[in-house]
Amino acid sequence: MGKPEPLKIRPYARLLTMLGEQLIKNERIALIELIKNSYDADAKWVKVSFCGFGDGYKILPDSKIVIEDSGHGMTAEIIKNHWLNPATPEKKRRKLIKDTTDSGRVIQGEKGIGRFAILKLGRKIEVVTRAKGENSEQVVVYDFSKYDDDFLTLNGKEKELFIEDLEVSYVTRAPQLIKDELFLLGTRKEKRKPYGTRIEISNLKGAWTEKKIKDIYRDISRLESIFVESIPGEKNKTHSEFEVLIYRDETVQNFHEQYLEKLRVLLEDRSVIRIEKGYFNSDLNQFTYSMNGEAKSISLRDSNITGLKIFKERFGNAGSVLDKRKTECGSFEFGFYIFDFSAQAPMKFQLDAEDKKILRDHRIYLYRDGIRVYPYGEPDDDWLRIDAYRGTISAGFFLSNDQVVGYVNISQKGNPKLKDKTNREGLIEEGDATEDFVTLLQSFLAYIRQKPYAQYRKDLENKKSHDIFRTEQVQKEFDELKNTVVGNKKAQEILARAEKEYKAERQYLVQRAETTEELAGVGLSVETASHDIMGIMGKVFANIDGLIQDLMTSSKIDRDTLLKDLQSIRGGMSFIEAQLKDIQLLFKSSKQRRRAIRVKEIIEKVERIYKRMLLKEKIVLNIRCEGSPLVAKTTDAILLQLLLNLFDNAVYWLMQTTQKDKIIEIVLDGNKSQMIFSDNGPGINKDDIPYIFEPFYSGKGEEGRGLGLYIARQLLERNEYSIGLAELKSEKVLSGANFIVNFLVGEN
Repeated sequence: MGKPEPLKIRPYARLLTMLGEQLIKNERIALIELIKNSYDADAKWVKVSFCGFGDGYKILPDSKIVIEDSGHGMTAEIIKNHWLNPATPEKKRRKLIKDTTDSGRVIQGEKGIGRFAILKLGRKIEVVTRAKGENSEQVVVYDFSKYDDDFLTLNGKEKELFIEDLEVSYVTRAPQLIKDELFLLGTRKEKRKPYGTRIEISNLKGAWTEKKIKDIYRDISRLESIFVESIPGEKNKTHSEFEVLIYRDETVQNFHEQYLEKLRVLLEDRSVIRIEKGYFNSDLNQFTYSMNGEAKSISLRDSNITGLKIFKERFGNAGSVLDKRKTECGSFEFGFYIFDFSAQAPMKFQLDAEDKKILRDHRIYLYRDGIRVYPYGEPDDDWLRIDAYRGTISAGFFLSNDQVVGYVNISQKGNPKLKDKTNREGLIEEGDATEDFVTLLQSFLAYIRQKPYAQYRKDLENKKSHDIFRTEQVQKEFDELKNTVVGNKKAQEILARAEKEYKAERQYLVQRAETTEELAGVGLSVETASHDIMGIMGKVFANIDGLIQDLMTSSKIDRDTLLKDLQSIRGGMSFIEAQLKDIQLLFKSSKQRRRAIRVKEIIEKVERIYKRMLLKEKIVLNIRCEGSPLVAKTTDAILLQLLLNLFDNAVYWLMQTTQKDKIIEIVLDGNKSQMIFSDNGPGINKDDIPYIFEPFYSGKGEEGRGLGLYIARQLLERNEYSIGLAELKSEKVLSGANFIVNFLVGEN
């Protein structure tokens, strides 16, 4: 083996193409990178001039783009040792000592790659810069016109070119362009300070249009937070003094957008839900915020969060992963404004076509130290994967991107693990920090959709027709009409016929509704009971398949082993038979008539169905009897559906908790004809209480259908029984949800 030969890495010149043209996605990002450099240099203003373009911004031989600023400029030492060196650590070193500029701005860049954005725009670059306090200006000229785009040829001839082969012209001269003189800035003349930087880019690449220029103006105008001055709760903050102007030759381009004022009005007056002063505390694992002016908070331990599918996929059931580690993204601020795009929105929340267009142009922006992280917030960007989840999970469980406008504020100091990609297109997906960050925002927005927004939509539903049906308001109006047509035989005949047809139709619809409710209840209940049946059937089939395999491969079978396997199969089939017999009782038939049933017997049937789940989750079931045996005059099906739904809810919410002791306690009081069904889970959120018996409203998020309690109440009401929540402290048995079922006829 020979002596190891040390080799040096020699990047080819085409690396500049990869850094400048391929890493920087487009002209917009390229210009923004240059403007960010001006921002870091404490510039008060930046002037971007498009000079010598033809009609429609057609690029001509003499076309050029000039970027000028009033920043602190660069010295000869910085030019030689840092500006010309890719990936310079200079800014990173400065940030470790002091992460703000002299005027208090948080330094944005640190990688030193952004300057190669210039190569995205043109092939010849002249940089003129004068440092504060210097009597000379530095001039650097890149002229890559003689090379092809990939730096593979020189003056049309192939040549092996390395970065070290590229020469850059540099000279120090007396000030010619950056001098202490009057300077036109927009409509005003200002005395220019004797320092700053001017970058002239010629031999341009790409293509330009007026629309592209307008889009760049729009992006530049959104570089700093558009929510600072226009959003309630943020008015105490002020923009830094940083102005960006766009010129065409000597004429300033006033692409003034009125969207900020219109957006402010929409956010204040048309949003259904306003989430303001939002803050996620990574130490407490808690969101605090103001919702429509009311202070709120929700912990990551809250069952409304832990029950969300997207949260569980990331942090486990009940956030078990968080017991082993903290969220790595750090604390952050946020604000969201939710709109109702439907035609059923109340008048005060209704949006016209122009309103919707403005809102669709703004999504959820991400800002780091007040400066935007691109492309988050763009109309076509789905960085929180909201639209993706609406398609793969359910549209009803997530707010659409169109109907949410908002912002999230992070900082380099408070969120060091949330890092920008080198190509400035979002955050690096590295480790747990970014995924934790995204999941927290997804979970919070899913909670807002499934709780506050769902409650808003539920309140909008036309309850009037439901009330009319229950109070028989139509029949009362028929009776009033009869008094007004006395003596008019023809009218009386028509009215009598209409009343008869109404009653027949009403009876038909009632029967249809009752049948539908019964079938829906049976479906939900069978789904619950069939889970264990399928599990046992799997084991039975495994035993049978094993016996078949043994018979096919061996002529000798051990009698004791065969007997043991057959007994196991017999036991499994007996379990399935018992389960199916209980399920049969759910179906409506002529054999099922109302009779006096001991409630405890039905509870024991349901306990068998849930036995395996109770054991698996270590849930203790206590049945306490007081007074005489509790008897209800009803059918097995109604009691089974009631209890299956109560068990299902209790088990689900107990699974969302991390507490050691999980208990379901049922109190049967025959003297009061009453059952209290309780658990020591998280209980029912006070905001949900008015809605828990409404159809299609579920506290389980995407895992619930919102029919169980509704159907249970409907079935009980047909027997003139009732179900409700225990409201008095003296009525409650355990600390969680407590349901009271009254079996006294007419008891409410």
